[in-house]
Amino acid sequence: MLPRETIHAGPVDLRPPVDADLDAITRACADPEIARFIPPVPVPYTRADALYWKNRAAAESWAAGGGDFVMADPATGEPQGVVGVKPPDRFGNVEVGYWVAPWARGKGVATAAVRAITDWRFALGAARMDLLADIENLGSQKVAMAAGYIREGVRRGAGTHRDGSRCDLVAFARLATDSGEPILPYLPDFPGGELTDGVVRLVRLGPADVDEYHRMMGDPEVMAHHVPPGRPEYADTALRCRNAGYRWLAAEQAEIAIRDAATGVFVGDVQLSNVIPPLGEAMTGYSLLPEYRGRGYVTRAVRLLVDWTFASTRIHRVIAGTTPTNTASHRVLERAGFTREGLAKELLPGPDGTRLDDLRWVRLRRTPS
Repeated sequence: MLPRETIHAGPVDLRPPVDADLDAITRACADPEIARFIPPVPVPYTRADALYWKNRAAAESWAAGGGDFVMADPATGEPQGVVGVKPPDRFGNVEVGYWVAPWARGKGVATAAVRAITDWRFALGAARMDLLADIENLGSQKVAMAAGYIREGVRRGAGTHRDGSRCDLVAFARLATDSGEPILPYLPDFPGGELTDGVVRLVRLGPADVDEYHRMMGDPEVMAHHVPPGRPEYADTALRCRNAGYRWLAAEQAEIAIRDAATGVFVGDVQLSNVIPPLGEAMTGYSLLPEYRGRGYVTRAVRLLVDWTFASTRIHRVIAGTTPTNTASHRVLERAGFTREGLAKELLPGPDGTRLDDLRWVRLRRTPS
């Protein structure tokens, strides 16, 4: 059995729960985000549920070799959240989990708590700590990275939603031999969540964009130049929009909705994809709804994205590819500061099993002379 003790963790103290915590836990667990990402949390959540958790669930976890702690404000004792470790599995691996009360978010308490309980558990003999987060729970994934956990991949269908449907979980882990240094995202978020020049506004693609994005992907012009050519299934489009945040945080692809800055309507999308950190290279691509073509939206979007890329990341080269006949795309890239780099013969899959040439473009980071 693990020692029931207080762990000092900077902005929070980790201590076993007491009766005085029940009202705060009840208020916190009424939060929709906690209910969304922790399906076992009852809805509605009552004080009786909090009492059951303290006297039964948490007590049973302690008895089985785990431990549940309240993150408490060191000065007031007010709960800021809960963090816990499960009993070791058959390989001796230990899983950590946590939630943060709405009034305590953005203060670094979860990162401090996860880091402290991880070090505590390593000191008590654990060799590996696991952390699983819903693929749409970006806040939890950022906490894992800040606490030194390394992303190991996606466990498909490993979790469940409240309605019983399956969801993907992102797997993180720390070994006792790891440095534990914070892992900074290779692609940071946009400042304030957006980029704008007053005409277009760039924001991360999301679930609200599914219908318009799918309509755009059914446009013949877009389908002709999509790789691979053709229109995706609606379910695939919905998944793409839901998981865009994960792909961005994992530096797989920053997929961005282009919006009219005045009206906020979706007009198209632009991406930063094929990110290769060792080379400092990424690729951009874009699509536009037909009714918004000819207004300069894409050129503005590409300029904004590439300028941000060079200012905020270590990427040195942004490349693009077009078919030799796609003159409209050529003009976009030229106006956005790209130059032609060469021709890759039969690189692109075309319709009906054909192969198409790819005209390569590049824009380089400006370096001081």
